[in-house]
Amino acid sequence: MADMSPLFRRKAQQAPQAPQDTQGRSVTLIRKPGCHLCDDAQLVVEKVCEEVGVEWEAKDISLDQQLHDQYWEQIPVVLVDGRQHTFWRVDEQRLRKALTE
Repeated sequence: MADMSPLFRRKAQQAPQAPQDTQGRSVTLIRKPGCHLCDDAQLVVEKVCEEVGVEWEAKDISLDQQLHDQYWEQIPVVLVDGRQHTFWRVDEQRLRKALTE
């Protein structure tokens, strides 16, 4: 995997059927390089965020001591609007529901 910057942002393209209430929502994936669970989680986050039109970002715990101290035993961790949504495995339908309800 290519060198990961401490903060990766990707603006999802707004899907035509995406509900309007997703405006202002955000997802943060806390991960580290070389983590297969993180790679799996990122695929789910990318897919769901693209579908519902929500911005997401990835943060690397190996480059941020505070994130490392807080989440190193749980990565990957997904935050929705700054609050912990899940860790280790990301359930696609649960994430979609959290972003659209």
